[in-house]
Amino acid sequence: MGAKTNVPKLSLEQVIDRIFALRQITRLDQQILMSTVLSKESLSEREHSQIDRIFEAVQRGAIRVV
Repeated sequence: MGAKTNVPKLSLEQVIDRIFALRQITRLDQQILMSTVLSKESLSEREHSQIDRIFEAVQRGAIRVV
């Protein structure tokens, strides 16, 4: 059996704000982000845009993956 992790329940906006404020994304941030996104039936245009911003910032080196 795989180990279960308790992922805190945060809004997508809270997760994204935290990532940009700290200019880094941790494994926990990744898990929270994925859990939050996958728990929604669909994403709004704004949410989709915010997630795109994270990926672009990681590619540019503006957000570190730690």
